[in-house]
Amino acid sequence: MPVNDSMSIPHLIMSASTVVQLVMLILTIGSILSWVVIFQRTFVMRRARRTHQAFEERFWSGVDLNELYRDTPAEQETQGAEHVFRAGFREFNRLLTKTRSPEAILDGVQRSMRVAWSREEDRLTLHLVFLATVASASPYIGLFGTVWGIMGSFQSLSMAQQATLATVAPWIAEALIATAMGLFAAIPAVIFYNRLSAESGRLLGKYEDFAEEFHSILHRNLQGRGDADAA
Repeated sequence: MPVNDSMSIPHLIMSASTVVQLVMLILTIGSILSWVVIFQRTFVMRRARRTHQAFEERFWSGVDLNELYRDTPAEQETQGAEHVFRAGFREFNRLLTKTRSPEAILDGVQRSMRVAWSREEDRLTLHLVFLATVASASPYIGLFGTVWGIMGSFQSLSMAQQATLATVAPWIAEALIATAMGLFAAIPAVIFYNRLSAESGRLLGKYEDFAEEFHSILHRNLQGRGDADAA
């Protein structure tokens, strides 16, 4: 059945009250920005997975650590486990020439890797708070538009001599559109926030595991040197 032009969605949006139009505009902007964040973060996560897999394969291939360190890009260009490795090994080489205490060396390495891990956490979780905000706030913003539209329908009823569906239908329709737009913005945001948060958590867990394993390797390296010096 053909839809009356006065009840079509574009017409209802254009003829909605200023407050409801403002609510719809906010929700539209929030939805667009959330999709930008979703695509950008998805690309970052996919690239981080590939980079981590490639680095771990090379790290565990038996390559010399000094050679691996020389082949890694500058610190500003590294990411993930490669960034953690570079920060830890740089500190290891620096402290090795300044102190003979294995504990001091390993503590410094651990601190450097912890700082690098924290920077990776900031990089992976960048803008996820925005997705969480859109996911939690959009339904309430849409609900505000709904309440405002219902209030308008009651006002139109109070001023009408005869209460008919045609009197309140446009107000109720624009109120429901505000609700729908709130859900349209919130549902993708909450789905991808959970997905991206879980993915970043998995990657950060892998970085942390690598840091622990690398710390153990350096610890054995120092023990071997100590035993060689004692002999």
